Amino acid sequence: MSSLAEAAVALGYGVASALVPIVNAEAFAVVAGHRGGHALVAVVVALALGQTAGKLLLFESARRGSGRLARKVAKRGKSGRAAARAARWTEPIRRWLSRRRTALPTVLASAAVGVPPLAVVSLAAGTAGLRRWEFAVACLSGRVIRFALLVLPAVLA
Repeated sequence: MSSLAEAAVALGYGVASALVPIVNAEAFAVVAGHRGGHALVAVVVALALGQTAGKLLLFESARRGSGRLARKVAKRGKSGRAAARAARWTEPIRRWLSRRRTALPTVLASAAVGVPPLAVVSLAAGTAGLRRWEFAVACLSGRVIRFALLVLPAVLA
């Protein structure tokens, strides 16, 4: 397979893995590392770009839908106890991600390490008002680091 085709497959697989939880991008990176070849850097970057594009879709859907979701929750008229419990968990996360000095390291750590899960962070960052380009840069950087570290042992062996 040509380098361009391998990168295109990695890009598509990255998008799919960002949106469908059972599709594993990390496994794809490890297999690509064992295959080796001169296109490995392109595959890692394309996989990270695909993941970032998929997470940006989650980010944007949360950003655009956050107002609608808040209205639906308000219409349902949750009991006071359930509303207090939901606020106790959601408000600190929203405050944490609404500050740039804490939000960007959180996104970077989530993308590189996987804790907290990047899908959850993507949705929360979208509702918290984080800038799209900042989210994208932090997410892409973290994903490149993660996939490069996964590929490295296979390359060195």
